[in-house]
Amino acid sequence: MSELKQIIEKAWLDQAYRNSLEGVSAIEESIRRLDAGLLRVAEPIADTWQVNEWVKKAVLMYFPLKGMKTLEAGPLEFHDKIPLKSNYADLGVRVVPHAVARYGAFLSRGVILMPSYVNIGAWVGAGTMVDTWATVGSCAQIGEGVHLSGGVGIGGVLEPVQAAPVVVEDGCFIGSRCIVVEGARIGREAVLGANVVITASTRIVDVTGPNPVEYKGIVPPRSVVIPGSYAKNFPAGEFHVPCALIIGQRKPSTDLKTSLNNALREYNVAI
Repeated sequence: MSELKQIIEKAWLDQAYRNSLEGVSAIEESIRRLDAGLLRVAEPIADTWQVNEWVKKAVLMYFPLKGMKTLEAGPLEFHDKIPLKSNYADLGVRVVPHAVARYGAFLSRGVILMPSYVNIGAWVGAGTMVDTWATVGSCAQIGEGVHLSGGVGIGGVLEPVQAAPVVVEDGCFIGSRCIVVEGARIGREAVLGANVVITASTRIVDVTGPNPVEYKGIVPPRSVVIPGSYAKNFPAGEFHVPCALIIGQRKPSTDLKTSLNNALREYNVAI
C-alpha cells in the first residue's frame, strides 16, 4: 500500500509520469481497490476520521484517463467515462431498477439500493438502505445499518483533496429530503427528521437543556434532530434563516431498525 501511495503522490506532481505505464497502472489499481473496499477515502481512527488524501488524488486523476463511451444495460443507454458497478449477486447487494452505482464505489454485503445513485469513491456499509431517489456523493462514507430515506442528498467532496468527505456513521436514520453536505459528520445512531439541512456552517443547536449548546459541522451521536430557524439581522431587516435543532436523544426502545420512525414520533416530529 505504501508503494502504491508513493506512485500516486509522484503522479499527482508530475504530468508526464502520470501518463506513464507505471502511473496509469497505479491509478487504475487504486480505483480497483476502492471498488473492492480494500481502500477508503476516509476511515475512522479512534474518535475521529482520517482523510486519505492520496486516494482522492487517484480518483481525480482517473477521470482524464478514461474516454467517453456508450454503456448499455438492457434497453438503457449511458454515455460516460466511468463504467457502472457490476456483479451485484456475487457481492450480496440488492439493486432495484433504476439504481445506479459507479465503478469505484464500494457496497458492502446486504446493502439495498432502491432507485438511487452512488458515486465513485463512496463507501456504503453492510445492511444499509439507500432509499428511492437518494444520492450518495463521491467519496461519502456511509456506515453500517444506516437508512437514507427517500430523496436524501449526501453531498460529494472531491476537492480540495484535504477536505473531509461527508460521513454518516453506523446506525443513523436520515429522514426524507434531508441534505448533508460539505464534509459534515453525522454521529453514530443519530436520527434526522425530514428536511434537515446540515452543512459545514449550519448552526446545530442542542435545545434540551436550560441553555442552548451549539455545534457546527457535526451532529453528536444518538441525537434526534429537526429543522429550525433563528432570527438574523440584515441591512434590509430581520429575517429567519435555517438551523438544526437537537431536541432529544434516541431511546433504547428505538434502537431496532423497525422502530426507528418512533424516534421521531416520540417527539411529534415528521418523518
